[in-house]
Amino acid sequence: MAIISSRPQPTNSGEPPKKARVSGAKPAGKNSSHRDLLQGAATIEEQQGEESILIKGNQGDQQQSQNPQEEKIRPQRLEDYIGQKDLKGVLQIAIAAAQGRNDPLDHLLLYGPPGLGKTTMAVILATEMGTNCQITSAPALERPRDIVGLLMKITAGDILFIDEIHRLSRMTEELLYPAMEDFRLDITIGKGQSAKIRSLPLPPFTLVGATTRVGALSSPLRDRFGLIQRLKFYDLAELQTIVQRTARILPVEVTPEGAEEIARRSRGTPRIANRLLKRVRDYAQVHQASETSTKITQEVAVEALELLEVDPLGLDWTDRSLLQIMIDNFKGGPVGLDSLAAATGEDVKTIEEVYEPYLLQIGYLQRTPRGRIVTDAARKHLSN
Repeated sequence: MAIISSRPQPTNSGEPPKKARVSGAKPAGKNSSHRDLLQGAATIEEQQGEESILIKGNQGDQQQSQNPQEEKIRPQRLEDYIGQKDLKGVLQIAIAAAQGRNDPLDHLLLYGPPGLGKTTMAVILATEMGTNCQITSAPALERPRDIVGLLMKITAGDILFIDEIHRLSRMTEELLYPAMEDFRLDITIGKGQSAKIRSLPLPPFTLVGATTRVGALSSPLRDRFGLIQRLKFYDLAELQTIVQRTARILPVEVTPEGAEEIARRSRGTPRIANRLLKRVRDYAQVHQASETSTKITQEVAVEALELLEVDPLGLDWTDRSLLQIMIDNFKGGPVGLDSLAAATGEDVKTIEEVYEPYLLQIGYLQRTPRGRIVTDAARKHLSN
């Protein structure tokens, strides 16, 4: 239960706090008294970095602060979503079954490495179900009234997407338990002897959580999701198709060989593929300024990515430097994480969460009880 003070909150500027936009005003009735009860207690402040994004999936209208071109790059329908064949099969069945019963989708937890399309999938689900999608992140829900405000704005069938859900505070997480199971919001208004407990009904909705660390979720929260699905890395053919699709949207002309070269260096991640495509486009635009149109060929892609120091396996300068320091200073290991951080000048957490995962995935690094070890495959790659 949330404990929410009914006293007005002071502001730094002396001005009254701004209220977030609420879509779809409803006529006064039973629910209006509930909203009036929370109006003074759970005012939503529009602060930088904490404002949620509302996407209306049934009409395609969007209220958001993101780049419109970036939104065009995101596919809007499940049939346009490239890759993740197993996940799409499961969701197609879930969507068809929910629509047949005229029910909202069951709560869904998506986990996997960053950049694989978890947020995109939440927007697609809203479009397929013809509902709205509220997008927010766990760090933005620090106080109980933040999640209360979002839940009170939800209409029947809406999708609430929470990114990095493993970072939810304990009080916010406990507020979600009855909301997910019984579509009920339990709050305590006031303090001491004057405190009053209210249980407010919520319309049926779907919570879609996304996380890169599914093991960091508490068991009570994880067990309340009806669907738990993992997003996998993309293969070369899927990434090539993604690069070609993004090139048509930007727009920029790219040959199949050029798209394949960019895809090969994208670490199996669409976000990286799209980022590299934009940088190669910039390179081609500058070096082909005298020509009538910009065209990305394999040769242009190789030149641009070598300028960016991204090698054919997707390793950048920092990755190669990390491996080289381990070979030169520690004879390839084993070396402890603290020693490696001191030698490279990088933070321990940065090495462990940013650089290590891909090096482990491609077999260039090993973790042992004694420390990290560079493999023979990494030595061979660096010597070429």
